[in-house]
Amino acid sequence: MADKEHTAAVIGGGTMGADIAAVFIAGGWFVHIVDLSGNVRKNFPARLSTTLAKLGNHKAKGSFFLHSTIGELPWDDVEIVVEAVSEDLHLKQQIFGELVTLSQPHIPLTSNSSGFPISQIGKGLTTQNRMMGLHFFMPAHLVPLVEVISSEFTDSSIAQDVVGIMKDLEKRPVQVKKDIPGFLANRIKHALMREALYLVEQGIASPEDVDVAVRYGFGFRYIAAGPLLQKDLSGLDIQYSAAKIIYPDLCNATEPSLCLRKKVEKGHVGIKTGRGFYRWTKKKIDAVKLRYEKMLQAAIGILKSERQE
Repeated sequence: MADKEHTAAVIGGGTMGADIAAVFIAGGWFVHIVDLSGNVRKNFPARLSTTLAKLGNHKAKGSFFLHSTIGELPWDDVEIVVEAVSEDLHLKQQIFGELVTLSQPHIPLTSNSSGFPISQIGKGLTTQNRMMGLHFFMPAHLVPLVEVISSEFTDSSIAQDVVGIMKDLEKRPVQVKKDIPGFLANRIKHALMREALYLVEQGIASPEDVDVAVRYGFGFRYIAAGPLLQKDLSGLDIQYSAAKIIYPDLCNATEPSLCLRKKVEKGHVGIKTGRGFYRWTKKKIDAVKLRYEKMLQAAIGILKSERQE
């Protein structure tokens, strides 16, 4: 899509919105970012420069424009909207209510919400046929996966257009055909987290050993093969036999774990407060973030080499 000019609108210039905008800009798009906060708009150019450097784009291929209101956008040119404001259902509904009259009648209207179904955000709107979830994962500029989530009202051809845009931007989109809670990836992640928290809570393993087991065991293999492909490689008969033994003993709690609730109640929520499952200092936070991003960038290189084979 780089042979012609393309324009996107990103509503919300915070952490996710800024990184999503960077993905479009790195792909050569003109991006109009809307944020009420003058401070966010002021800091955006510096943040973008840092993010593009991490993507290997030291000079932006596209261009960006900053706005304080949605009404300022050049709606005749905008080809896709990505809403990336905070997880506030009323605010999201208000924004999409405005988009009904402002946006061209054929363009996709998407939300990066990680929790609210698009059918709930768009309830009662005449634009539901072109509304869908477009869920990026933090850090959005580095993690290749993007979920394209349709409701029962979403036009499948418009969803397919969004998939095409994401592929052109070198993301790896998956289609989620029903906007159930958690969509696709987060449902799988939460199933794993429920069991991980249970093992810690029961004193079966330490947080450190749980992390090592995932990173250096089955998680290590997931960059090469997802869970279903991996089981085809190892044998579904083995999976079936193991499942009969293990499944009856797995945690099937319908509420968040007690150990998680206690940590949240104490304010031990991770790096934001200096303590979670680990203790955090500024030096440690900086070191772990740097290692984390370096490993993600190395993984991107592996996945890119696969596509080139």
